[in-house]
Amino acid sequence: MSTEQPGGDGEKRAPEPTGVDLARVALRAAKEQARARGDAARQKKQARGGGLRSGARADGRDPLALGAAINRLINERGWEAPAAVGGVMGRWPQIVGDDLAKHCVPQRYDEDERVLSVLCDSTAWATQLRLLAPTLVARLNEDLGHGTVRMIKVNGPGGPARRYGPLRAPGSRGPGDTYG
Repeated sequence: MSTEQPGGDGEKRAPEPTGVDLARVALRAAKEQARARGDAARQKKQARGGGLRSGARADGRDPLALGAAINRLINERGWEAPAAVGGVMGRWPQIVGDDLAKHCVPQRYDEDERVLSVLCDSTAWATQLRLLAPTLVARLNEDLGHGTVRMIKVNGPGGPARRYGPLRAPGSRGPGDTYG
């Protein structure tokens, strides 16, 4: 499935929301419309009563607390899943346990593929995590919402850089020493 437009300009579009995500978007839009209707009615009532006045009661012009502003931004932009996965990365030891958390660290989350990449410090722990992956995916989806994580990609430690090969002469400095 390609997300490129048929025009061939190579620009990628965001995937269309489906299922639960589509319901969240529709609910958010309905809440915003209801809030806008309520604000319009309140402003109309205030205009009849002598214009907009400042008062002791909260209205739409009051400043928001930082946490409320961030939550509002997350909800408006539809960033609930990435924010939840970011929270998982912060709570990784509580989710997987201290022993596994000491040796395996989440690296990144691919929202399009719904894949969580995890780096392990040894091949033994990478194998252990691969065996625990289905249980861990179920636990993450229970915590984050169904379908948020489809798969865990386990990466083991990288090997040392390969310096010598069958076509390399000992003591050479690479292709630069051939030409001067």
